[in-house]
Amino acid sequence: MPDYMYLLESRLSPEQRALLLRVQELARAQESNIYLTGGAVRDLLCGMPLRDLDFTVEGNPGRMVRELEKGGARIVVDDERLRHYELIFAGDVDGSISAARDEFYARPGAKPEMRWSTVMEDLRRRDFSINAVAISLNPNSRGLLLDPTNGLADLERREVRALSIHAFTNQPIRLMRALRFCARMDFKMEQRTQEWFDLAIERGLQETIEQHAVGQEVMDAAREENPAAVLKQFEEHDFLAAIHPKLQRRRPDYDGLVRLARAKEEFAAVGLKVRPVTGTLYYMLRKLEPRMASVMKNLDIPNAAIASVQHLPGEARKLLQLLRGSKTKGAREAYEVISHTPNELLVFMNAEFRNPRAASKIRNYLQKWRPLRLNLPVTELSNLGVPRGPKFDKVIEQLFDAQLRGKGRTPEDVTKLLKQFAGIKDEPKKSAKDEKKKRGKEKDSDAAKHKHIVKQSVENEGVHAVAAEGSAKTGVSAKSATLPARKHAPRTVARKRTKPSAKAKRRVRR
Repeated sequence: MPDYMYLLESRLSPEQRALLLRVQELARAQESNIYLTGGAVRDLLCGMPLRDLDFTVEGNPGRMVRELEKGGARIVVDDERLRHYELIFAGDVDGSISAARDEFYARPGAKPEMRWSTVMEDLRRRDFSINAVAISLNPNSRGLLLDPTNGLADLERREVRALSIHAFTNQPIRLMRALRFCARMDFKMEQRTQEWFDLAIERGLQETIEQHAVGQEVMDAAREENPAAVLKQFEEHDFLAAIHPKLQRRRPDYDGLVRLARAKEEFAAVGLKVRPVTGTLYYMLRKLEPRMASVMKNLDIPNAAIASVQHLPGEARKLLQLLRGSKTKGAREAYEVISHTPNELLVFMNAEFRNPRAASKIRNYLQKWRPLRLNLPVTELSNLGVPRGPKFDKVIEQLFDAQLRGKGRTPEDVTKLLKQFAGIKDEPKKSAKDEKKKRGKEKDSDAAKHKHIVKQSVENEGVHAVAAEGSAKTGVSAKSATLPARKHAPRTVARKRTKPSAKAKRRVRR
């Protein structure tokens, strides 16, 4: 069996992995069964990026949501009736937590009756087989893939298959959702699903879609990696009229969406993932101005999102004037402004105005200034003996300023600047006179050593001569005479070697 847990954890970002661990801890503490379901598992099996994490709990997830709020999560959608919560978790991770439920329809198209259920029943009630998959996060079955409708086979065939003949009749919004999935993953509809889709269009079910459901689909389309492809699918099947009748004729601003995608790629090239949802909404509905805000309100789009779209062009214009002006002429000033501006606004400004001067500063920030900031030699400064504190931070800032001005290109220059800013002085270099004097002393010392060695050698030769002379008298060999004396013997003083006198020579002959 494939190790889906290992596959999952290897694909998660550090923030998503931390969220996964936290959710499992809370579920164990509350003795609840929890599963990763829907889009995250589908994208995992397809090899696509995991954009959000959706969890399903067998029970009430209210306590778990409150605990996550204490850790920094923010609730975006709170549906207590369905026990469904959409959140932005700590670390800006998108996702949701909902209770497992089943839906019963008295007749096709009627309002469903809901009841709480197990995760298997929850998967079977879903729209398409590719979304009816889950991975268990429980200790006894951790990593187990749940696929009651054989969605894995449909993923391999690259098909979108509805789970019921009444799928579109019960929830007409699934017509738009099917098109969105086909556009996102470059899938096609399964044959019977395509027939049910065409039949629903003939019956005019697209005209019965509720506005709040359309608004949710518009928000989901704005979060797509390629929203233009989704909108073109809507346009081809006349679904833009469900958003607003005039949008089908006027069409979204596709050129703006293309520019937005290019600006986003510039950030992605340096590892910054930006999801310009607000900018995408603006270009989707731009041609409906001045009624754009009222259209979004009719679609039940959250008020915060409506306000963001309304203020976006004005904020981008202010940012453009700031980056073109003299206040950001220097690299440090431009860095401070750009680093404190949301990336989504930077992307939109580049797409909307395309000003060379502002674009150049943003490019320098991404490719030069930001890498310098991330690679400041903090460890090296610590190794120089500077303790952490205000002085430490000041030295780092001074070095960053110098590097923005083009200094400190090599490691040697960086070390020199760090010592300069920290007030660390190098040991003074010795002058040439001192070096010459030192070499003279060394030469005198070597000469003295050589003289002592010569003197010692001469004295040893005198000792050997005396020993030879004594051995001649006593008959002791010269070798034994020169043997080292015992430790208790008195130390003999070496005598200066002299020529024997005539009297001594006569004494020897006798």
